[in-house]
Amino acid sequence: MSDTERWSELGQQLRVDSVRAAAGTKSGHPTSSMSAADLMAVLIDKYLRYDFDDPENPANDHLIFSKGHASPLVYSIFKAVGAIDDEELLTFRTFGSRLEGHPTPVLPWVDVATGSLGQGLPIAVGVALAGKGLDRLPYRVWALCGDSEMAEGSMWEAFEHASYGKLDNLIAIIDVNRLGQRGETMHGWDLDCAGRRPSAAMRSRSTATTWTRSTRPMRRRSRWRGSPP
Repeated sequence: MSDTERWSELGQQLRVDSVRAAAGTKSGHPTSSMSAADLMAVLIDKYLRYDFDDPENPANDHLIFSKGHASPLVYSIFKAVGAIDDEELLTFRTFGSRLEGHPTPVLPWVDVATGSLGQGLPIAVGVALAGKGLDRLPYRVWALCGDSEMAEGSMWEAFEHASYGKLDNLIAIIDVNRLGQRGETMHGWDLDCAGRRPSAAMRSRSTATTWTRSTRPMRRRSRWRGSPP
């Protein structure tokens, strides 16, 4: 099996599990999870350096979902890497479950509670600053951002600070699926950098890991990719 075939299969698994998790309680944001599934499939299979058996390892990368409402995808990733089982996945948003509507640090693999749009990337900037200036460790900080939150001023302040701090250990991935809760986002799919396949996500990630400053690869995604017609 080629890398692209493996990523495609993993991306489809993440999509299916995201839908299954949300369907149980008829609650959550499965389509926001589906649009980023291929991006995360490439990331966790090829680039993310993280020991899920040892979440306290200081050398671990950090993965922060700025679009925290895509929590079904977070939990589907945890299932894919063996951190949780299918039974726990299906407890999503039920009383007493660790799998809340937005990811929280009750789970050892989650650094920070996210979900309020425009806050995850600024937190990722802080973690990246700590990595370079305090911890002095080579971990990378990956932030998955949604296109709706790109209208938040806090996101652009975060980018400005990342550039000023020369945070080459920070990669912000923008999942551009064009749709917000009430309709099309401000800029829709008006991007210079666009692609829909795992191989395109891989090229974008390769670029991100070779640039010398904080980077923000953008991928045009469909919320419905991989779903039945």
